[in-house]
Amino acid sequence: MNVLLIEINPFVPASTPISLGYIASFLKSKGFTVKTLVLGQDTPMSRHGLYQLITSFQPALVGLSAYQRTMLYVIGIAGLIKSIDSNIKIAIGGPQATFMPTAAFAELPDIDYVCRSSGETTSLRVARAIENGTPFSDLAGVSYKDTHGAVYDTDELGGFTDLDSYPSPYLDGIFDYSCMREAIMLTSRGCPHHCTYCYTPHAFKHKVSFHSIDRVIEEIKWIRKKGVRRLWFADPNISFKPSRSIELLDRILAEDLDLEMWLQTRADLVTSALMKKMKQAGVSTIAFGLESASERVLTRLGKHISSEKVAEAIRLAQSQDIEVELFTMFGLPYETFDDAVQTLEFVKKNKVKIMGNTNSQQMQIYFGTDMARHYEDHNIRPLNTNRPTYISIGSQYETDHMSYDEIQKVQDLWRANSLDGGKRIVS
Repeated sequence: MNVLLIEINPFVPASTPISLGYIASFLKSKGFTVKTLVLGQDTPMSRHGLYQLITSFQPALVGLSAYQRTMLYVIGIAGLIKSIDSNIKIAIGGPQATFMPTAAFAELPDIDYVCRSSGETTSLRVARAIENGTPFSDLAGVSYKDTHGAVYDTDELGGFTDLDSYPSPYLDGIFDYSCMREAIMLTSRGCPHHCTYCYTPHAFKHKVSFHSIDRVIEEIKWIRKKGVRRLWFADPNISFKPSRSIELLDRILAEDLDLEMWLQTRADLVTSALMKKMKQAGVSTIAFGLESASERVLTRLGKHISSEKVAEAIRLAQSQDIEVELFTMFGLPYETFDDAVQTLEFVKKNKVKIMGNTNSQQMQIYFGTDMARHYEDHNIRPLNTNRPTYISIGSQYETDHMSYDEIQKVQDLWRANSLDGGKRIVS
């Protein structure tokens, strides 16, 4: 049986679809034929091209990654696929789908499954049901709509705690290296913290799972053999276990892999020794989450890191000539206009270039976050009460402390200070 996995993000150039890669590799290991398609800003794809792909590959299942910003594109692609062959089953997964209200099915006529649990194991259960000719039997980890339009929610389906149990999309030849500018790596998944604005901790039940260092090094060596030397580590906190981070960097050095690396971690998880080791191993950029430079605002976010701790981490990185990026947001609960300006001044004072990821953004309120579940308690007032059920509040809100106009003024201030015009688009 054939499965097509599609990632849509027309706002940025196409990049390695690492999450779909894992699902593709897992399904391939179970006997399915899988293709991945990334529709980015620079992807030469038309309606006719998609028609040709569908009619030639003949997938029985199409999986689409769903994000807040791309939901309308997902709906459009799903409708086009169904118009080509109404028998194709369509599933959506990813951040927008995991905690999407079941009621959204009423506004998603071409979606058959909403994946709620681990992408690999859930996709396998769906694919096997379709292959067996019983697409709405023996399902788990999904909400689904049967042929009569009735909607059902199934039990959760767990993933593997040992990530090495998943086959590697890099080692299995899932990706085309000929046009790969950088490889996105995952050495771990999940986050144990309780930041109120973040989807990840809730999605992974505040747990972290890991690949072995041997597996990570095997993948890196293969990627280098294919001519790619820039790695983007997508772990939320790659130094969550400091000893593991040191072991990984020591192995990279021992293998003389000649890498350029981007990674992110919490500011309270780095030390002078770790930063020095990162520089030696090829880390060129490190990103920290600042969110806000106002201590009064920070205490409301559940993150438990002070701005001074972030400033200290910045100094450690800069002492090793490692470029720093800071993730910041405005429109936060209890944040005033002056608080937001304080964050901008903090970034400038600490000599962090305002470009790329350092371009600030308005806080986005996504399904699955504490902010979305309890927005009234955070004094957030949604502006659009008629939005589709499949779209969360996103940026359409104001707070008791900042009006929508003030939020826009903060955005204008950041753009005025940006070195690249504020070119950062989130999903």
